[in-house]
Amino acid sequence: MAADFTYVSYPHPHVDRGRQILAAHPELRALAKPFPITALWVFALVAAQIALAVLLGNRPWYVWLPVAYIVGATIDHALWVLIHDSCHNLVFTWRPGNRLVAMLANVPFVFPSAMSFWKYHLLHHGHLNEVDFDTDVPGPTESRVVGGSSVLKTLWLSAFALVVGTIRPQRLTKVSFFDGWTLVNVVIQAALVLALAVLWGWQPVKYLLASAVLAVGLHPLGARWIQEHYVFAPGQETYSYYGPLNTIAFNIGYHNEHHDLMTIPWSYLPRVRATAPEFYDHLHAHRSWTKLLLRFLFDRDVTLFNRIVRTSHDPTPLASRPDAPQRPVRNT
Repeated sequence: MAADFTYVSYPHPHVDRGRQILAAHPELRALAKPFPITALWVFALVAAQIALAVLLGNRPWYVWLPVAYIVGATIDHALWVLIHDSCHNLVFTWRPGNRLVAMLANVPFVFPSAMSFWKYHLLHHGHLNEVDFDTDVPGPTESRVVGGSSVLKTLWLSAFALVVGTIRPQRLTKVSFFDGWTLVNVVIQAALVLALAVLWGWQPVKYLLASAVLAVGLHPLGARWIQEHYVFAPGQETYSYYGPLNTIAFNIGYHNEHHDLMTIPWSYLPRVRATAPEFYDHLHAHRSWTKLLLRFLFDRDVTLFNRIVRTSHDPTPLASRPDAPQRPVRNT
């Protein structure tokens, strides 16, 4: 029998679980507010990445490429996380301000990505695991081609930025993604690349491009694309990561917590789990992105078909679904 996704028709559990968490722990509502310090982090990380590009651009490949992998990809991954928070308007109360922060964070990526990601990501939350709207879900042809081959999975993850940024959006025929903000994003990126070329030549661009590709590809931090929604426990479609790399990844590993309470910024996500452990302790979670990366690459049983795909909604009660949140047990 050919491999295939796990198809379900019930709604995802996050809305109901979020309501239950707030009912049990109303104090968490106080954490749902913008976190302006994020903008300072964006400025500092962008400045550091551009400085590294200029300093290393003319060095031999065996100097700049390892730095791009170890340092540059780490910085770019962190900037992706902060773009993610901007998409949820968690930096400023002023919506255009969040867009400007996202585009500033986009600066080292060479290609304009922030505004398209903004739209894709909000669709991901609203239509979790629906193939026609969620570009996080691999398509069936893509999944069949990659299969369980370690070589093809390695190539697929290496080209992940291309797959997600240009190939998967082609199936979202019901959605238009180009608007004025996207145009601004394109102009800013073009101006940056031109400025770098005029002032320092094309050498810094290759460092920036390598860092951008590695940040979402064949890198321990890139394993979070596997961590977030690939199925490792029957019936569970969202997974968190509780390991040390959350420190440099702005807590993006707290993915169940984020989906449950989207209005809480990265800085407070660990407090959600600490405050409401009864909702998370029973869920499968990852402890090592590196271990997960190696398992994905070399375990033939872990493929792109390890996904729950949502077809249509039905009124199945939450409590009867596989990923149902656990109600807190009260002592009497």
